[in-house]
Amino acid sequence: MALRHLSLRDFVIVKQLELDFSAGFTALTGETGAGKSILLDAVQLALGARADALSVREGASRCEVAAEFDTPAPLAAWLQEAGFEPEATLLLRRTVDAGGKSRAWINGSAATAAQLREAAAWLVDIHGQHAWQSLTRPAATRALLDAYARLDTAPLAAAWHAWRAAARQLDEARAAQETLAQERERLQWQIGELEKLAPGEGEWAELNQRHERLAHAQALIDAAQTAREALQGDSDSGGSNALAALEQAQAALQAQSHIEPDFTPLAELLEAAIAQAGDVAHSLSGWLARAETDPEALREVDERLSQWLSLARRWRRPPQELPATLAAWQAELARLDSAADLAALQARAEAARAAWLQEARRASAARAAAAPRLAEAVTQAMQRLGMPGGRFVIELPPLAPEEAAAHGLENVAFLVAAHAGVSPRPLEKVASGGELSRLALAIAVTTSRLGSVPTLVFDEVDSGVGGAVAVTVGQLLRQLGADRQVLCVTHLAQVAACAHQQLVVSKQSSAEGASSRVQAAEGDARDAEIARMLGGDPQSAATLAHAREMLAAGQAPAAAELAAPEAGGARKTARARKGRAEGGAADRVADDAA
Repeated sequence: MALRHLSLRDFVIVKQLELDFSAGFTALTGETGAGKSILLDAVQLALGARADALSVREGASRCEVAAEFDTPAPLAAWLQEAGFEPEATLLLRRTVDAGGKSRAWINGSAATAAQLREAAAWLVDIHGQHAWQSLTRPAATRALLDAYARLDTAPLAAAWHAWRAAARQLDEARAAQETLAQERERLQWQIGELEKLAPGEGEWAELNQRHERLAHAQALIDAAQTAREALQGDSDSGGSNALAALEQAQAALQAQSHIEPDFTPLAELLEAAIAQAGDVAHSLSGWLARAETDPEALREVDERLSQWLSLARRWRRPPQELPATLAAWQAELARLDSAADLAALQARAEAARAAWLQEARRASAARAAAAPRLAEAVTQAMQRLGMPGGRFVIELPPLAPEEAAAHGLENVAFLVAAHAGVSPRPLEKVASGGELSRLALAIAVTTSRLGSVPTLVFDEVDSGVGGAVAVTVGQLLRQLGADRQVLCVTHLAQVAACAHQQLVVSKQSSAEGASSRVQAAEGDARDAEIARMLGGDPQSAATLAHAREMLAAGQAPAAAELAAPEAGGARKTARARKGRAEGGAADRVADDAA
């Protein structure tokens, strides 16, 4: 189970909708224009798709979409890292106003559309009816094969970037040897000038403080003498002083404290004050004993300060930044010395290339092993999808040495022969859109079983097929539904009949305008919907009987679910009997995909 619930309000032509989803294969059906694809658009909006004012229902001020998922275990770590509360269920909510401005939330906390898209990568994989177009892009084909091969390309990419960085550094050093020499000479001279001063960290502030003390030495001595005499007085003159006054006041209160108890704490406070004042007087006497004016020391500090200021003006920097400037120049000189060592740079670049080449060869081996297995699995699926004799081929054309790339030593090319007797050609040169759609479906079914995304969405990927091929499409989607949640928008009764459950989208008109609604089709209602999709009279007994028969066949276990595939002779028998061939091919697809 993955997507649990979808809630829409004022979205396109949906006024309000609450929709629960089930595990397995769910078919979304209904008349053309009823709004089936609107539901998928709503899911994509909740997953971070581009917001548009056209999403807002006419007359409404804003639309709101909320999608509730089971939280996949790998996503919990991402939620924690991104600052969202990890819970058993994940609620993605998005609003868009009439001006096209959108807001988003993850589990009730504000989020960005980019964060919704990051979360979506763990939740849903969407295959549209034009999915084949992505298969013509080299990056997409390579990513698909790498995923099938279970190839982690992160080390390869990291090794490539390390090699290119080392090569770029070597090229820059070679091109700038003369400039580097001039720059080194300039830096060495500047560093030499600053090293003569040898500015220490914090020295500038210390020099200024010391200069301030030396420049005001006499004023400091006078202040200390005045303070000491005020506390102790001149012992020769016998004049009054603060300590004597405090002692007199303390003695007077102490003498009467036996009569007035309130005098006792006051006398104790005066006693403490006398002790503190005595400590101050003693400290001042000690300071005065060693204090003197020092013109020579003041001259030395003045000279040191002048050296700092001179270099600061020369290099146009605040004096306090000179130590940091010296360190920066020394680091830059070390970098230039390293850059000038072409032999070391050459060795580093060669080592980085060797590391990349090792990773590239590992990737090449994995691709070479996986390509024939994926090609065979898709080829087998093509037989069931109305392309008998068709062949899917994966080529790995090697790159020239000068074309080395981040992804490795080769490109990945998908080719197809739609019929027996024709040579495989690139996908974009296959003319039939129906064949391309079926091929894309074959690849999607073959590779989707290998992924970890819990919900697969197929939007009319059965376009251009019908008859027995449509039955096969339905069976394949039902097989996928046994392992993953599958949602499919379809117009084919054969496909819908294979679904574990069916949701019918309908449109109603009223004075307020058109609106869509969705209802689960069960029992007679599902019979009637399948009958409608068959194109006959949905009320006729014959059409309803055909619909019930189709549903019974679609809900029965497929051949691939009943028995394991057999090799060799079973395949020859399958070719002789068309029905068995279709069932056996499904088995081989499932086996190869697994």
